Amino acid sequence: MRSVLVTLLFLLALPASAALDPNLAPFEPYLNKTWRGEFSDSTPEKPVVDISTWEPALQGKAIRIRHSLNQGAYEGETFVVWNKEREQLEFFYFTSAGFYTRGTATFEGRRFVAYETVTGSDEGITEVRSEVSLNEDGTMSQQAYYLKQGEWVPGHSALYREVK
Repeated sequence: MRSVLVTLLFLLALPASAALDPNLAPFEPYLNKTWRGEFSDSTPEKPVVDISTWEPALQGKAIRIRHSLNQGAYEGETFVVWNKEREQLEFFYFTSAGFYTRGTATFEGRRFVAYETVTGSDEGITEVRSEVSLNEDGTMSQQAYYLKQGEWVPGHSALYREVK
């Protein structure tokens, strides 16, 4: 009981969250939400469901996106930061499959486009381009394209709804 009380007091003593870095402000409509997405190739026999949580991190200096496909069959975690020297959004994505990516993102209204270089893919994917949009009905759409063996091919796509 004492350790629970000490932990609670410690948590209460932590400072309030810092304000989000202004360069990360375009992400605000996505943040502090958990999204449930069904991939376009999902079927009742073989469902592909992604649960994705978006939140500010590192005292507002980063965005953290954690996701889990099919209740942990595959997981990934992304950190998005502002690179002052290059004056651009950059991110790092780490996966339970053993590969990771590094990329950049740009915003066009409520849609962003991400370009990333893949390291360690067993499938021969060397680059990924993703488009993520917030739709008028409150859903979020994602479409990915993979550079595989020198050719761009459609990758996964999903439609997400906020989990209340």
